[in-house]
Amino acid sequence: MTANKVLLLNIVGLTPRLLAHAPRLRALAADGWQAQLDTVLPAVTCSAQSTMLTGRPPRDHGIVGNGWYFRDLGEVYLWRQHNRLVQGEKVWETARRADPDYRAANVCWWYAMGASTDWTITPRPVYHADGRKSPDCYARPPELHDQLTDELGAFPLFNYWGPTASLRSSEWVVAASRRLLPDADLTLAYVPHLDYDLQRHGPDSPQALAAVRDVDRTVAPLLDDAQASGATVVVVSEYGITPASRPVDVNRMLRQSGLLEVYTQEGMEYLDPWTSRAFAVADHQVAHVYVDNPADVGAVAKLCQDLPGVDLVLDREAQADYGIDHERAGELVLVAEQGAWFTYYYWLDDARAPDFARGVDIHRKPGYDPAELFLDPADRTAKARVLLGLAKKKLGLRYTMNVVPTDGRWVKGTHGRLPDDPADGPVLLCSDPAARRDRIAAADVRDLVLESAGIADTT
Repeated sequence: MTANKVLLLNIVGLTPRLLAHAPRLRALAADGWQAQLDTVLPAVTCSAQSTMLTGRPPRDHGIVGNGWYFRDLGEVYLWRQHNRLVQGEKVWETARRADPDYRAANVCWWYAMGASTDWTITPRPVYHADGRKSPDCYARPPELHDQLTDELGAFPLFNYWGPTASLRSSEWVVAASRRLLPDADLTLAYVPHLDYDLQRHGPDSPQALAAVRDVDRTVAPLLDDAQASGATVVVVSEYGITPASRPVDVNRMLRQSGLLEVYTQEGMEYLDPWTSRAFAVADHQVAHVYVDNPADVGAVAKLCQDLPGVDLVLDREAQADYGIDHERAGELVLVAEQGAWFTYYYWLDDARAPDFARGVDIHRKPGYDPAELFLDPADRTAKARVLLGLAKKKLGLRYTMNVVPTDGRWVKGTHGRLPDDPADGPVLLCSDPAARRDRIAAADVRDLVLESAGIADTT
């Protein structure tokens, strides 16, 4: 059989309210349709994407956040990349049971490494032996890497996240997606740009509205290519970003309560998950609290519920109501109040903070850190030190970018809790009017892709 081509375009952070500032995307919806997209808890990238690609909630696919405490390793890890962490069949694998020749391309959707897609592109820096980190990506087939970098330049990793995150990374993703689109039956493309200024400045800021217009203009050529090729375009977002005003230091509370422990090396404090009775893995507006002794769960729940900024404290039974009751989840899952979000900070004195706290270090921090989007506004030397670091990099010397603030007050946008207003939640657009829905669950995106491809799910 010959499948119909589908472009599944993930414009993270797009909402019905922001769509008003995106004329090209509005035109796609006008010719097709627009629906409220009911996301999952936590409304974060890895959980939402995994649900859309498997048709399962986090309790089944196991992606309970952008990271969690790996109990068998005794380590907190965020932003792991191997696809086998996602439990369950992915949409292109389902399609191949009906059409063994079905071809899929993935451009920057997460958990890409080791996936069974035919083409794969995902951020992957070069970690040099001397400690330097260079921007790059992982690509499969292997020859695709050099073809893309020759045509588009090196993957702009430092524009993909961090203080210098910008439109350039989204432009690279769109260009790579346009290159793969003609050969793939299903093209997955992830456009990150709205994440940046909406978290930096807030979703109602002039910078946020300018970012929407920039994204709309950037994706237009990809939309044109898809529609010219007869592909059905499905645009999704994972969450909406809402105003942030209250950082909540859950780990500091647990430490002050005698539950979280640290160990010290060279005057720097590190989270000690092996000996802590309770600690939290903060992930935007959701935090997984891991409690070592079941007898402590009730007392820890009471402490968390009394912490200002906490809305919900979900034990295993309550987690089941939200589809997040997987063994990887914390014994407790916290949901922040509207406007609040959880920091990962566990030290009580900035002089004792680990050196990675002031850098962009997503794999060493035991929680998500939106402050990585900023050059410390309170540090007048930050820009000068960035320039010095870049000069050292060009000379092949080791350098550190210790310019990130350790104060959450600069963050103006957040996400993770289920939306209070659908206008500020995620949205789905589809170019095919025959597939119209008024509302769609994230788990049903998989079925929409199969329907748009003309493939029946035989499970």
